[in-house]
Amino acid sequence: MSNGYSLRASVIDTLIKTKRPDVPMRVALRNTAAVILPLAIGLYAGYPQAGIGIAAGALDTMFSDQPGPYQQRLSRLFLAALSAGLAGLVGFLIGSQVLPMAFACIVCGFFGGLLVVFGPDLARVGMTSMLLLVICAAVPTDLRGALGGGASIFAGGMLLAVFSVAAWPLQRYLPERRALAGVYRGLADLAAQPLREGEAPGLTEAMNDLQTTLLGRHHARGRAMEAFRVLLELAERVRLELVAMAELETRRDGMGEMFRADAARVLRATAAALDAAEPPEKAQRALATLQASERALLAAGATGMGLTAHIQALSGQLAAVVRNTNWAGSRGEERAQREETTLPETLRSTSPLATIRANLTPHSVAFRHAVRCAVVLTLAFVVSRYYQLPHGYWLPMTAAIVLRPDFAATFNFGLLRVVGTVLGLMLTTLLLRLTPDVVWAHLTVMTVLCVAFRYLAGAHYGIAVAALTGTVVVLLSFEGVDPFNAMSDRVLNTALGSALALLAYVLWPSWERHRARTALSEMLCAYADYLDALVAPADARTRQEVRSATRTARTNAQASVDRMRAEPGTPALLQELAETLYANGNRVARTGMTLEALIEAGDIPPEWEHVGPFIKEASGELRQLGQALTHAEPVVTPPNLREHQRTLVEALSRTQDRALADAVARLTDRLTDNVDTIAHVVNRRSTAPA
Repeated sequence: MSNGYSLRASVIDTLIKTKRPDVPMRVALRNTAAVILPLAIGLYAGYPQAGIGIAAGALDTMFSDQPGPYQQRLSRLFLAALSAGLAGLVGFLIGSQVLPMAFACIVCGFFGGLLVVFGPDLARVGMTSMLLLVICAAVPTDLRGALGGGASIFAGGMLLAVFSVAAWPLQRYLPERRALAGVYRGLADLAAQPLREGEAPGLTEAMNDLQTTLLGRHHARGRAMEAFRVLLELAERVRLELVAMAELETRRDGMGEMFRADAARVLRATAAALDAAEPPEKAQRALATLQASERALLAAGATGMGLTAHIQALSGQLAAVVRNTNWAGSRGEERAQREETTLPETLRSTSPLATIRANLTPHSVAFRHAVRCAVVLTLAFVVSRYYQLPHGYWLPMTAAIVLRPDFAATFNFGLLRVVGTVLGLMLTTLLLRLTPDVVWAHLTVMTVLCVAFRYLAGAHYGIAVAALTGTVVVLLSFEGVDPFNAMSDRVLNTALGSALALLAYVLWPSWERHRARTALSEMLCAYADYLDALVAPADARTRQEVRSATRTARTNAQASVDRMRAEPGTPALLQELAETLYANGNRVARTGMTLEALIEAGDIPPEWEHVGPFIKEASGELRQLGQALTHAEPVVTPPNLREHQRTLVEALSRTQDRALADAVARLTDRLTDNVDTIAHVVNRRSTAPA
């Protein structure tokens, strides 16, 4: 009953749930301009085929116009345009030959599906290639026509790329500045309202985006980028200090509240300066106020319980933030440091060939998705040709769009694809009947639909599909395809394509519930790595790299838990295990960050030689628990951790640094509780289905 209810609730939620659009209107408008302008010029100049080809290339490439450094964006768009042009070329050349096309579908489907290992951006490139292959195969032509058609599609993609980076000289470093501003706004919120339990999800997401933007495969280089990377590292350190201050204030309410409010003002002013690419004048004034508060607090002796060191550290870090903000951007590039920050080894991208080789196994989700894509795309194409379905290219096209690496996304996309296609066809039919044979009216309709598709794609996929369907119908009408007679054929092919994608998933699934334990295990082992970095402890750069890897593992685990929640038939016991472990894992991360803040404020205290072995023991037990998850077997956790924690507290009680001793006692007590709780959950749920 519960599974049936969950499925019905999922269906209803899929149909009615909307999100806030995540695409700026200016992006939707510039993408639409790249589609409409060449089409209008081609129609006006008497070369409709060229205009249609360029418009199709821009339309299929527009979702590769994603945020990121301009070099990264241009590389991504070039790859998308090139793959679309090559796929179109192959489709035009061999589209009339069933066997060669079937082989091309197998190759394009497999390698296009395998691109999911490199993230959503390249996954879209793979899907675009599949779409252009089957669409162009519907209108085969000779070599000259194929070269012209493929070149037109490539030109459309590159035209969209030109529109995307056209503002580069005027808005250089805009993506980097915005990513940094988002992080510093999150830090300002953390300073104003410190969280004592769990993570700040918005801040964590912003930190992940910032790390990708500044340290990704196509990260930009230059003197201003030095300032950006310094600000990235400072953001990590500021967060640690804010976390530590919040922890210390749990013993005396209100300690440091005035100082944190001043810090929040500095951080917000910094974010505003980054957003506007202006000198941080307001941040400098806010910093002067904060430094006055620092002097007053220290002079009054009102910062007990170890707050003094953290206030001094945070004040110095905020001064560095304001100083580097003055260099962060094209206007401050002349004043930025010349030394180039190298990409940390652990954050460098793995060789693409090595990544692909590692995923050429049936145990890989990407491999299974690639095989499904190859089989479904080929089968859909063969069926459409064998039965000579009118407008049959909609069948493999729909299957390629709908099929996703996980069941929940495939089901949701399939359902919304069918509903959106029906609505889009009805809407377009009505609009075109009101303006028969009026070319410029049809262009206007297509413009509105294209803007709606690009703007609303992230808000509600069904509405976006309705707009996309209308856009494609109008585009094809310029090539002579009757939009009225094809309505029922397109609905039928859309329904068949969606059903075929779901059937492939049912026959050879890769359910998230089979991967959840692995994702959670990797998360716990990443937390153990983080604790290990605090044992000696490692240098600040290494600790930052380990924190970055930890965030990635936590994000992957959260995504796995979310996908599993949306799958039908997920055992309630496994779902509870996943959610409980994820929540308690966050507690470990927070405890580790607070421990790190104790050594971030200055030199490593001599007392740490007693603390390090205890942290090492805790990390070892945590790693053992993480590894046990993949075996679903009970783990006997030694009871010595609590005894060693008490021994540690007793040893530190004889030291002169009472503030450090009290902080270590409190945090090691909590770390012990964290590990014991996770052990209890793992052992209690060891019988949960894998």
